[in-house]
Amino acid sequence: MGKLEVVLNREGVRSLLRSAEMEAICREQAEKMAGSSGYDVTTHVGVNRVNASVATATSESYDDNLKNNTLLRRMNND
Repeated sequence: MGKLEVVLNREGVRSLLRSAEMEAICREQAEKMAGSSGYDVTTHVGVNRVNASVATATSESYDDNLKNNTLLRRMNND
């Protein structure tokens, strides 16, 4: 059996990671993690890839996250 060598096209991978489709996937996952209201979801295209973040938007969600690690638990349950 011969060895298979895979060489990635770096520019192709970078353009895939920065694409609108990847941004939609990241936003969908972040919104699933955010769940109910009280959390803000933002996405932006960085130098190498799309980034998504979820943050508390209200004092109630802040307190809930502080007490129960809500965002961390939702991320790990996915």
